[in-house]
Amino acid sequence: MIPTFTFLKKNKVTQDNSEIFVPSRRDFIKIGSLAGGGLLLGVNFQCTSDVKQVTFAPNVYLSVSSDNRVTIIAHRSEMGQGIRTSLPMIVADEMGADWSKVQVVQADGDEETYGNQNTDGSFSVRMFYEPMRKAGATARYLLLQAAAQEWGVSPSSCTAENGKITHADSGKTLSFGALATAAQQLPLPDPESVTLKDFSSYKLIGKDVPIIDLADIVTGKAVFGADVQLPGMKIAVIQRTPIVGATLASYDDTAALAIPGVEKIMKINGSGNPPGLNKPLEGLAVIATNTWAAIKGREALKIVWEKGANASYDSAVQMETMKKSTLSDGQERRVRGNFTAAKKSASKVLDRTYEVPFYAHATIEPPAAIAEYKNGKMELWAPTQHPQWARGSVAEACGLDVADVTIHVTLLGGGFGRKSKPDYVVEAALLAKEAGVPIRVQWTREDDLHHDFYHAHSAQRIVATLDAKKQLTGWNHHTVFPSIGATSSAEERQPSDGELGLGCIDFPYEVPHIRIETHESTAHTRIGWMRSVSNIHHAFAICSMMDEIAEARGVDPVAHALELLADDAKLDFAGELKGSFENYGEPLDDFPWETKRLKEVIRRVAKEANWGAPLPSGSAMGFAVHKSFLTYVACIVTITKDSNGKITIPEVHYAVDCGIAVNTDRVRSQFEGGAIFGTSIANTSAITLKSGEVAQHNFDGYLLARMSESPKNVHVHLVENGKKPTGVGEPPVPPLAPALANAYYKLTGKRVYTLPFSLE
Repeated sequence: MIPTFTFLKKNKVTQDNSEIFVPSRRDFIKIGSLAGGGLLLGVNFQCTSDVKQVTFAPNVYLSVSSDNRVTIIAHRSEMGQGIRTSLPMIVADEMGADWSKVQVVQADGDEETYGNQNTDGSFSVRMFYEPMRKAGATARYLLLQAAAQEWGVSPSSCTAENGKITHADSGKTLSFGALATAAQQLPLPDPESVTLKDFSSYKLIGKDVPIIDLADIVTGKAVFGADVQLPGMKIAVIQRTPIVGATLASYDDTAALAIPGVEKIMKINGSGNPPGLNKPLEGLAVIATNTWAAIKGREALKIVWEKGANASYDSAVQMETMKKSTLSDGQERRVRGNFTAAKKSASKVLDRTYEVPFYAHATIEPPAAIAEYKNGKMELWAPTQHPQWARGSVAEACGLDVADVTIHVTLLGGGFGRKSKPDYVVEAALLAKEAGVPIRVQWTREDDLHHDFYHAHSAQRIVATLDAKKQLTGWNHHTVFPSIGATSSAEERQPSDGELGLGCIDFPYEVPHIRIETHESTAHTRIGWMRSVSNIHHAFAICSMMDEIAEARGVDPVAHALELLADDAKLDFAGELKGSFENYGEPLDDFPWETKRLKEVIRRVAKEANWGAPLPSGSAMGFAVHKSFLTYVACIVTITKDSNGKITIPEVHYAVDCGIAVNTDRVRSQFEGGAIFGTSIANTSAITLKSGEVAQHNFDGYLLARMSESPKNVHVHLVENGKKPTGVGEPPVPPLAPALANAYYKLTGKRVYTLPFSLE
């Protein structure tokens, strides 16, 4: 069940043709406990992709019970981004429900019932905003009709607000609960007769709404993956191969089995090389009565590995090879004009190379999964971003029908794309089936760092040409990095169109001559998508180079960006690309690339940060702007050096155009967290490999930004324009590192070409 790699492994929908329906008796049986004898509606997403017609079954169920309780099933995974709050908010606001009476129930992983549940790529809100509104509006319509019939009045004379229907002339009211049974008997309306509210009428959408899980999280009641306890459950930790593609030659488990609490040692057969995106690595699992015994048992194992083809791999050596490759002609991926001629006639040529390392996701909650196999059926509990992929992968690995696999989604203690890969869920299922008892596979921090699906390291060379009038005439961007696709196919040695569409081939500036080239690179470890994916390295190189070009031209960096964006335009890069521009899986007609919106966030951030005003001695500002996941973001970072030479980050300003911000509290939260995430990848974090093995073992080697190193104040300025909602989980990350690097240059005179770089 490995999705086709186009844009980030998503089987996504691109057009909303959703239908509201009354669930069948079978549906009532599956979720009847939620209905409470009242009104129950389903939403059937019949959506078209750009490849074929895809029909999904009901994605969302909405019920109104006789006790006035509104229950909404959340079919996306919650990892701190607030999606279990934001999507139900849309339904409740459109209904006119009393938010205090709304309860949210987490859906199990079930494609037949809920359709696409992959919570990745910052697309949940943009995919489901309109269908959620339709679901709420349909429920409101039925409740209004039921009340109007009860009173013998026109539905247009009634309003729905705060969980009740009110008749304007008489002042009569009925609660949703009192009307639920009558509403269930009514025929569903023609979709054309259902009116959606104006944005100005919303009480929740576009406002700050606390996440529904907040109280449970802060009081310790929230259930994350490792919190699940089953009777008779055993704990497994796994000694996985330290080198991707290595296999188990021999082992001695005598000492391990002598550890009190250790009960069994079991082998997991690996997927080989390439390792795949949904399969476990080869290893030995230690099954014990408790986590400590399992860990001590693992330490006592004596293993001989057949190291395989990646035993000599050195990431530093590969980086030098990648850098060298950019000195030669690569595969052309976008061409405008004649860069060779522009370079030949240039008065000044800037030639710079940028390096970005491997990164680990380092979610604060390491992977964990619980599995129980009984009577030919597998039941799982996991903090997964992609429950259907996990379900299908388990079925495949265990020789089961998908219908015989149930997966319950817990809260996720961070995801960032790591927990969309189901390898750890498959591990638990394989062990539970063989052991015959419930198993929790628990990863440690060392496991997490050693066996991640890493953000690819990259080398980029950008050559820019200026004419005698200091006009930017040419842009030649070479980019090379192991492709995500190489984790599943050894034949993948070039970046995909999807990866290049993440901030590289969609270079938006008006430059007469553009040539973008890629080079081959082989994956020697597991590569995956991490928060904002290839935008990380592309934005670092492009925004850093743009700052240097502005200096060479003698132009302010903000003015430079605005000038090069030229007239307001909708970009499609037609006639210039050698492949496709996937636009994050969305049609350009629905989500156009608009230079006007990019310019608006640039002007807004400059205004809010007071760009250009005199700064105190020892302070500097850096600017970067980048569009990712259909969201336009401009960033200004302020840094300050004290009398002891210590550099800190007192302020970060973001200007954000994400269309309609459904829950403004969560949008700001994502950018606040994204600023810290971006600071980590800029200043402290890096994964290196030597002799095929990861050198970093814990947070002493793979550093995250500490409180003293993080931005002290993050200001998030939202551009309100009523456009369709776009993503906010990933867009904060790409512009932070280059803005910080540009500020560092202003303060110290030292340009940054390699991440991470130290502020010390």
